[in-house]
Amino acid sequence: MKILLTNDDGIHAPGLFALYDALRSDHEVHIVAPESEMSAVGHAITLTSPIRVQAVRKNGLFFGHAVKGTPADCVKIAVQELLEAPPDVVLSGINVGANVGVNILYSGTVSAATEGAFLGIRSAAISMAALKDPDFRFAARFSKEIIRFMMESGLSDGTALNVNIPAVPPEEIQGVVLARQGTSRFEERFDRRNDPRGNLYYWLTGETFIENGNPCNDSVALKQNYITVTPIHYDLTCERELERLREFPLPALFR
Repeated sequence: MKILLTNDDGIHAPGLFALYDALRSDHEVHIVAPESEMSAVGHAITLTSPIRVQAVRKNGLFFGHAVKGTPADCVKIAVQELLEAPPDVVLSGINVGANVGVNILYSGTVSAATEGAFLGIRSAAISMAALKDPDFRFAARFSKEIIRFMMESGLSDGTALNVNIPAVPPEEIQGVVLARQGTSRFEERFDRRNDPRGNLYYWLTGETFIENGNPCNDSVALKQNYITVTPIHYDLTCERELERLREFPLPALFR
C-alpha cells in the first residue's frame, strides 16, 4: 500500500520517524513534511511566497521531501507534484500533544489529514497526549490498526479520522472508542513584555484546559485512558442552526 506521511512538527520530528519506522517494512512509504515546526497553523496554505521543496537524507539515504510551507501545502504538493500517483492513505503525525475539542481547528496535524480527505484520500491524524518525553512506539504500531480500520470500513467522502492516544503504558489503555469532537478548549492569556529597546511584545501563555464534561466527547474519553477515534469533515455548516434561521426573514438588500 502507498502511504503518505506528513505532520506539523517538521520532517525531523521523532513522531514522524516512528511512523515511518513502523510502516516501511510493509508499505511503500513517502514522506512530505514541513521543513520546520508548523504547529497551530490550522488549514493555512501558502499563497504569497514560493513553496520550496528540498530532498532530505538520513544516514546517507533518501528520507523524504522537506517543504517550506504548511501541513496542508505538504499534502497538496505531494499529491499533485511529488508523487507519481496519489497515495492510498495519508497519515499525519504522530503529534506531540492531544488534538481534541475545539483546538482541532488550530491543528496543523489535523488539517493535513483534512486536506487528504478533501482530495479524496483515506486520511487520519494521529496525536499523543504527551508534551514531555513521549514514547511513540505503541502509537506507531497502532497506526497499522488505523490503516486497517480505514480500508475495511471505508470513509465517507471528505471524512478523515482524528485519533488521540493517551500517554500511558499500553497495558493501562482502556480500549478504543468512537467519540464526538467536544467543545473543550484552552482558556489563554498573554504575557506582556518589553524587549531591551523598549518595544512591546506578547507571549501566548497561561493555558488552562476548560473541560465540557460530556462523557461521549473526545477529551473526556482520552482523560480516562481511552484511544479516541473521531470522524471529522471539512463541511462546517451547522445544520441545526441552518434550519432554525429559515424561520426568520433574511437580511434585506436595501431599506
